Amino acid sequence: MKRSKGIILIIIGSVLWGATGPMMEWVLHNSELSVPFFLTVRLIVAGTSILVFLKFQKKKVFVIWKEPVWLKQLFIFALLGMLGVQYTFIAAIEASNASIATLLQFLGPIYIIIYVSWKGKTFPPKYQVVGIIGTLLGLFLLLTNANINQLLISNEALFWGLLLGVTFSIYTVYPARLMKEWGVLVVVGWGMLIGGIVLALLSQVWNSNEWSELVSYPIIIFVVLIVLMGTIAFVMFLSSMKYITAVETSILSSIEPLTAMIISVFWFGQILGGWQYTGVLVMLVFVTWLSVAGDLNLNLCKKRNKIKK
Repeated sequence: MKRSKGIILIIIGSVLWGATGPMMEWVLHNSELSVPFFLTVRLIVAGTSILVFLKFQKKKVFVIWKEPVWLKQLFIFALLGMLGVQYTFIAAIEASNASIATLLQFLGPIYIIIYVSWKGKTFPPKYQVVGIIGTLLGLFLLLTNANINQLLISNEALFWGLLLGVTFSIYTVYPARLMKEWGVLVVVGWGMLIGGIVLALLSQVWNSNEWSELVSYPIIIFVVLIVLMGTIAFVMFLSSMKYITAVETSILSSIEPLTAMIISVFWFGQILGGWQYTGVLVMLVFVTWLSVAGDLNLNLCKKRNKIKK
C-alpha cells in the first residue's frame, strides 16, 4: 500500500512539475516579468502558504529555528538547493525552452558521482562510467542534432542548464537528513520562504515596476497556477522518497520531461529534430541505468557481506 502511494505521488508530482515548465515559458516570453521578480513572488507565496497550512494543523513550525545545527543546514538547502534549482531552472527556460531545461536537470546524477568519487579519491565503478558516457552522448545529440558543427541552444542556455544539473543534485541529496528529522513540509516551506526573502533583498523587488504586469490578465492566472502546481509537485516528489526506492523514483520521474515535451509540441508547436529525440531517449535510459545498476550493485555488496559473516 505504501509503495503504491509513493508511485502515485511521484507520477502526479512529475506530471505537475513537467506542466509548469511550458507555463513558465509562456509567462516569461509573453510578459515583462523578470526571472528574479517572478521567482521571488513564487517562493514567498508558496512558502508562506505551506507554513500557514502547517500552523493551522498545530504543527511546531518554528522549533527548527531554536536548533543552530539544523538551522544552518536549512539555510544551505534554502539557498543552494531550493533557490538554486528554481532560479537555474527558470533561467534555463527563459534562455531556451521548457523541454531543454527539464532534460538538462537530469545531469544531476553525473555531478553526484563526480563529487563522491572526488571526495573518496576513487575512480567511479564501471557501471557509473557507462552511465555517464551514455548520458553525455544523449546530451550531445539533444544539443546538436548529431551535427558536431552546430549548437542548437545559446551559450547562456547551456550555462544555466549545466548549472541546473548542479543545483538539482544539491536539492535532491542534501535535505535527506533535514526532512527525516523535521518533515518534508516544514523543510520545503521554510526553504521556499527563506530563498524568496533572500532573492527579494538581492533584487530589491519592492522597487520593481513589474507589479502591475503581475496582476494583469491572463498573467495572474498562469502565475497562480504555476505557484499552486509547482508547490504540490515539490511536496509530492520529496514525499514519494519515503515510500519507494531511488530506482523507482528515477524511472517514474522521467515522466516529467515527457510531459513538458508533449505540452510544448501542442502548445508552442516545438518540434525537435530526429536525432534530438534519440538523444532524449538515450539520456533517460542511461540516467535510469545509473539508478538501477547502482541499486543492483548495492544489493550484491550486501549479499557478499552476509556470506563473509
